[in-house]
Amino acid sequence: MNEAIRLSFETMRNNTGGPFGAVVVKDGKVIAHGYNKVVSTNDPTAHAEVVAIREACKALNTFQLDGCEIYTSCEPCPMCMSAIYWARPDKVYYANSKEDAANIGFDDNFIYEELALPYEKRKIPLIRMMDKEALEAFKEWMSKSDKVEY
Repeated sequence: MNEAIRLSFETMRNNTGGPFGAVVVKDGKVIAHGYNKVVSTNDPTAHAEVVAIREACKALNTFQLDGCEIYTSCEPCPMCMSAIYWARPDKVYYANSKEDAANIGFDDNFIYEELALPYEKRKIPLIRMMDKEALEAFKEWMSKSDKVEY
């Protein structure tokens, strides 16, 4: 956790993003570092946890983090929690809470509120189209004999 917190200071002081850091650990060894790179890369998905997950997966040459733990300087946002669930680490440890983050201007509560609304009432409408055409790829996936399941 000390390393995740150190990274949160580094990214903030270097103006690369907000004060967030994360590391991925396997067998007691840090295998990947991540810090917030939203501002420096113009990438709204470049949160510390996502960056750390990407680096860990590269290092391990896998798309799942079985046997790993994530240490993050702040409770993960909804996007990062989704990425964590997809990566499937064994545990996640965090320091600051989502309330602590909201108190300094990083409030994700609006996302939870938006997701609870019907599609047509959201600030960013979610509109379905061309579902029959897109469904053909799903049908082909189901019969594909050499697919890699995840």
